[in-house]
Amino acid sequence: MNLNKLDDYRFELPKTGNMYVPGIIYATEKTIKKVLEDKAVEQVQNVATLPGIEKYSLAMPDVHWGYGFPIGGVAAFRISDGIISPGGIGYDINCGVRLLRTNFTKEQIKPYIEKLIYSLFHNIPSGVGSTGKLRLSIEEVKDVLKKGARWAIEHGFGSKEDLEFTEENGCMQEANPYVVSEKALNRGKEQLGTLGAGNHFLEIQYVEQIYDEQTAKVFGLFKDQLTVLIHTGSRGLGYQICDDYIIYLQQAIKKYNISIPDRQLVCAPIDSEEGKRYFSAMAAAANYAWANRQIISHWVRKTIMDVLNKSPKEVGLEQIYDVAHNIAKFEEYKSKKYVVHRKGATRAFPKNSSGIPQAYKDVGQPVLVPGSMGTASYVLVGTDKAVEDTWASTCHGAGRISSRSAILKSVRGEELAKELKDKGILVKSESWKTLAEEAPQAYKNVDEIVDICHQSGISKKVARLKPLGVIKG
Repeated sequence: MNLNKLDDYRFELPKTGNMYVPGIIYATEKTIKKVLEDKAVEQVQNVATLPGIEKYSLAMPDVHWGYGFPIGGVAAFRISDGIISPGGIGYDINCGVRLLRTNFTKEQIKPYIEKLIYSLFHNIPSGVGSTGKLRLSIEEVKDVLKKGARWAIEHGFGSKEDLEFTEENGCMQEANPYVVSEKALNRGKEQLGTLGAGNHFLEIQYVEQIYDEQTAKVFGLFKDQLTVLIHTGSRGLGYQICDDYIIYLQQAIKKYNISIPDRQLVCAPIDSEEGKRYFSAMAAAANYAWANRQIISHWVRKTIMDVLNKSPKEVGLEQIYDVAHNIAKFEEYKSKKYVVHRKGATRAFPKNSSGIPQAYKDVGQPVLVPGSMGTASYVLVGTDKAVEDTWASTCHGAGRISSRSAILKSVRGEELAKELKDKGILVKSESWKTLAEEAPQAYKNVDEIVDICHQSGISKKVARLKPLGVIKG
């Protein structure tokens, strides 16, 4: 495919054939080569052919091939004639990230790091199909889907302050548990409060570098400070909802005579009965994910306090933010309402935006970007430029460059754990295989990805976080 270089950080995929809009890919001369190696650009083109798409089909710098939309894909659709597509959100609905800050420094915690990691691994279930300490009835699962993180707070998992520092206050009001299948509800009964597997993790980190002192201070960050990053989503319940609605919406394609270039882009008009039904099921899964991260946060706090024998005031562990990176949202731009699909992309609202905590109004929304295991993660902040150019969106991580099956041919989990330990990073995993699948070399360079976002202005660097200990599924 022929791409036009717009500037040092953007390439245009010109509008051709059935495309309603051009594609824009955030990349440099160096990173665009990897993008072109898989089918991500073809998927950017396919998304541009969907009805009601506005302005561009966008790809963030961490873009790679996904189901339907590329991972790292962003698209906004008009309410009047646009669509909603499960492929634009992904199977792990509201996969997202939560960051907690502590009152400790790296040096203060180093003597306890091994005990902390082993205790956290013991107290927070992880791994493929992992089940948690909670056993819910179907009616309780429905209550979680309706209330989101608030359900967890009401049941003693955390405090109301956490809700203030969670996107959507941890609950999408459009959620409807009654459009969720019994199979999905059953999958949700035993998985609340679990990390799962794949690229999900819990990481003890420290603030290695501060780029923006003023914003870092507002976020409560300082150099060498200990932080905890939680990366997980809606587990089997969200996966099942996506699966159910991909099948359900195949009828909508025929009913509304929607032409799609790839069957993975199955969709329905936003304003149709089918579109509204999927949106409310997706919102329910998003609420489950926020409740999930809320419960995990509570167990993180309890574990750290127990290991260190410290009070909540001494430990800190206040929440900086919780943000989704697989979700669709109704958002307003220039007095017009759209459904913005973010699939492997993070919302990046600037200062003075509605929908961000009052405490951050003067600086903007925190953007949490987890790196690959053994590298770094970042805290960025949203910008006006993102609103203008990317529907207030930026990257969500490093982005895979190697499939799980391919990486298993060259990496052994036991050896990787030893290599990381030699670098001062303790890793605990339910499976050596999962560990190998998530090896740092399976991912792009997160520093390069974040630099593209920073230099292009769609988010700005605040702090770089380095891992001390990692729990993998």
